[in-house]
Amino acid sequence: MTDKHFTIDALELGPMENFVYLIQDHDSKRAAIVDPAWDVAKAIELVNQRGYTITDILLTHSHHDHINGIADVLNVFDAELHLLKQEADFWGEHEGTPSLHYGGDELLLGKTAIKMLHTPGHTPGSACYHVDDQLLTGDTMFVYGCGRCDFSGGDPEVMFNTLNKIRTELPSSTTILPGHNYAVKKTSTLAEQIKGNPFLHHHNVQDFVQYRMNTPKRKSPYEAETEAGCGHDH
Repeated sequence: MTDKHFTIDALELGPMENFVYLIQDHDSKRAAIVDPAWDVAKAIELVNQRGYTITDILLTHSHHDHINGIADVLNVFDAELHLLKQEADFWGEHEGTPSLHYGGDELLLGKTAIKMLHTPGHTPGSACYHVDDQLLTGDTMFVYGCGRCDFSGGDPEVMFNTLNKIRTELPSSTTILPGHNYAVKKTSTLAEQIKGNPFLHHHNVQDFVQYRMNTPKRKSPYEAETEAGCGHDH
């Protein structure tokens, strides 16, 4: 997962198979950590070994399993916390004074451009981070899955619109980097998701809502399902 400007590393940490990502800009030696949680010391050790400094913390959303390591990062680095304004409003109390953003905003990590997409549905202010041809999706989209909508702040109708927007507006070659390792493989292309992710196979919101809300926990690991196989009568 490299180009001449940046590297993205995925660390699988904690009891819920979270992926914590490190976006590292080669020229500036700046790093951004995405959803710091659980054993953040491993991420800190990695950036220290490589001579990088964590200058930014990016949150996809504010659920505990994606934020419980923020203080551990801030104890070591003078890093700036970033999240969408809608998520800060939903979260309420949060660490320090974060920088608030809106969908479409861009953060420059040295020479590495990180575009912030507002992708609500799992929470009102969920974000995906688009870096070159890679999309860090948090709990919005998993490999062959999507985030639950039955938690506080979740909305399956909104999730349907978000997934449809990702499906239709991003290049099919985009690499999906999810927030959890729930599937038969760790990453996937959007093209593979369009073909095999059952949550992208519903063509109207009513079918999607019925399927999503009656499938609160799929059998893990998630694997591809054909459009015909997922059915619209669940």
